[in-house]
Amino acid sequence: MTEQLAIHSNEEDKEDFVDESIAERLWGLTEMFPETVQNACGTLAGFTWNSTKACYKFSRTAVWTATSIFAIMFLPVLFEHERASMAEQQLQQQRQILLGPNAAMSGGMGSSMPHAPGLMPPPPQ
Repeated sequence: MTEQLAIHSNEEDKEDFVDESIAERLWGLTEMFPETVQNACGTLAGFTWNSTKACYKFSRTAVWTATSIFAIMFLPVLFEHERASMAEQQLQQQRQILLGPNAAMSGGMGSSMPHAPGLMPPPPQ
């Protein structure tokens, strides 16, 4: 008896269920809300979409501007600094080859000036 009742209730549940798409369900939900709520939701969705597009456009412009400024103003300075550093390194290597390892560390400015007579030069560091 209970099996017949369970089978009977399952068949009734299947018969009561109507196949409908998600779009049909959403369209049916619109009938539940007043038109003012529907209009407010539509306006809010439109505002959100337009705000997102405006923020995306602004961020694209800002990134392009910042990248251009960096390329025009700062990259040449970085390249020049690297070139000067490489030239200094080559000069130190030439000194080391010609005068030995201590000559490269002493630097060019201090060794070119003569020391006062009778005074010993400071010890190398």
